Amino acid sequence: MSRSRAFPALVTLVVLLGAAACSGQAPPGGGDGRLQVVTTVSPITNIVQNIGGDRIDVTGIVPEGTNSHTFEPAPSDAQAMADADVVFINGLHLEEPTRELAEANVRSGVDVVDLGSQTVTPQEYIYDFSFPQDAGDPNPHLWTDPLYARRYAEIVADTLSQLDPANESFYAANLEAFSSRIDELDRLVRQVTATVPSENRKLLTYHDSFPYFAREYGWTVIGAIQPADFAEPTAQEVARLIDQIRAEHVPAIFGSEVFPSPVLEQIAAETGAEYVDDLRDDDLPGDNGDADHSYFGLMTADFITFMGALGGDVTPFKAFDVTNIQPGDTTEYRS
Repeated sequence: MSRSRAFPALVTLVVLLGAAACSGQAPPGGGDGRLQVVTTVSPITNIVQNIGGDRIDVTGIVPEGTNSHTFEPAPSDAQAMADADVVFINGLHLEEPTRELAEANVRSGVDVVDLGSQTVTPQEYIYDFSFPQDAGDPNPHLWTDPLYARRYAEIVADTLSQLDPANESFYAANLEAFSSRIDELDRLVRQVTATVPSENRKLLTYHDSFPYFAREYGWTVIGAIQPADFAEPTAQEVARLIDQIRAEHVPAIFGSEVFPSPVLEQIAAETGAEYVDDLRDDDLPGDNGDADHSYFGLMTADFITFMGALGGDVTPFKAFDVTNIQPGDTTEYRS
């Protein structure tokens, strides 16, 4: 599926709501006085929750466990966009249908904030097997690098403070707490990476989510099962991966907790590599309100999963505080 195609089924509703949106700029804040914020994938939703807390109402449009690249928003999501005071998206072509819906329906003066393009420059984009440069779309999974997640939080805090200056100190305090936690996570990633044998610091995953992490922390992504068109790989592509795993003696390969992959099972069987099938990229552990339903819980679970399987000592991660800075009482995660 093209990441930038339009959705005719939404045209009538989008036009009507778009016309209403252009009729004037409403003051920020819903009926409860809180800013109305719309987000896309759950890592972004959670970062916004941790900065905004109970001063904002957050609606995460993309359901957890859904392929965000091919997700088609429902017609009812147009109303959420029309009611929003701000919309935060990842950008870098991750969620183009949702971006199009937002831009067609937000009120005059309401920003659709592209976090990715404010975090990396085009010179820092990564193109690879699933996101080839000739297709024009860089790999968009910036949040798997905790340092980029901190930049997301900084943009969110600055945006919310501009919209709601009365709560600027609240947002700043949450950003400080979030950044401190990121500093600790960054330290632990480097500490535990050092315990993984250097020849094992190689990732073969189902979905191509970790290249920015790999670049920052000295890992190598040797491949991803899911190709650029999000179909299954060809027999020739599978054969090449099998040869590569054998040649590089990769001890473990990683499937998605959301998308089971018979192809990875086949590769593991033919190479003798361990197949670990519970890696996540944007599906937070547990449910809203659970202690580990957080960006920190997501990334710590992933790091424990692949660093442990590749020979690292993941004990330090188990003492890391994965709880949210702010609870999700005013945040909606769809499932």
